[in-house]
Amino acid sequence: MAMRQTPLTCSGHTRPVVDLAFSGITPYGYFLISACKDGKPMLRQGDTGDWIGTFLGHKGAVWGATLNKDATKAATAAADFTAKVWDAVSGDELMTLAHKHIVKTVDFTQDSNYLLTGGQDKLLRIYDLNKPEADPKEISGHTSGIKKALWCSEDKQILSADDKTVRLWDHATMTEVKSLNFNMSVSSMEYIPEGEILVITYGRSIAFHSAVSLDPIKSFEAPATINSASLHPEKEFLVAGGEDFKLYKYDYNSGEELESYKGHFGPIHCVRFSPDGELYASGSEDGTLRLWQTVVGKTYGLWKCVLPEDSGDLAKPKISFPETAEEELEEIASENSDSIDSSTPEVKA
Repeated sequence: MAMRQTPLTCSGHTRPVVDLAFSGITPYGYFLISACKDGKPMLRQGDTGDWIGTFLGHKGAVWGATLNKDATKAATAAADFTAKVWDAVSGDELMTLAHKHIVKTVDFTQDSNYLLTGGQDKLLRIYDLNKPEADPKEISGHTSGIKKALWCSEDKQILSADDKTVRLWDHATMTEVKSLNFNMSVSSMEYIPEGEILVITYGRSIAFHSAVSLDPIKSFEAPATINSASLHPEKEFLVAGGEDFKLYKYDYNSGEELESYKGHFGPIHCVRFSPDGELYASGSEDGTLRLWQTVVGKTYGLWKCVLPEDSGDLAKPKISFPETAEEELEEIASENSDSIDSSTPEVKA
């Protein structure tokens, strides 16, 4: 029986959503952080999209956001020439790391003791979060603004991307190991630790490379310019989105297009699979996040499959909200500290 994809729409941002990141799976589920040009990164419950809080303190567009593995800390990169580290439980700002230009990307080491940043000044910086007063280590070599920087190979190496180059660095020696050059602008980069796979998008291409050697594995061509792509944790599927407002789902092994959905009202800037692979999130120029089921019709999170009496109709997953959801949100809002915004964005089908 055919099933129809019914995404959850998470509103609350007032400008384009430009970056997304999931935490690992914790005893309390997993979490999702979004970076937005409105300068107000938001934290949500990952499987439902329920708003938890808004980190207030940046004075410019936020270009990058991430959570550590256990969702106890968040980091954000912004146009106000700072990166900030936050307590993701209380919402308190822990530290502000001043830069000389716009900061575009942030990433924690696995133990959350170090933060990697990159931005328009073409430098990679490594901050020891246990010694915030100390000067960061700096790595130079990029010839244009850094768009993305990620720890890899158990934090022994660093991957970074500027306009048309992806570089691999050795953490211990702070030297470049290898680089990849592209004939057009690199739009996104994702690192998959299991299997050491690097996902790179540029133009209409989605390319997969070894994160250890940067050797090519395979690549696919999409029907439109792609801004972001994400590989399923089990490496069965990949999803991608871009300039035509659509999300594409491909078979990773064959490259066959399995599905495509149009739900956003603007170009898609970022897409990421959840750590359990049950859903993927997308952020768009239209100011919303949307959550999509990997397997349409499966009962999961707020989705509950309801089969129609007439089997000729399309089966549609029903969005069900717990009876206590509104009460819980009101309670969260009232308990939040001054650094957490008290307005409650909406989650809807």
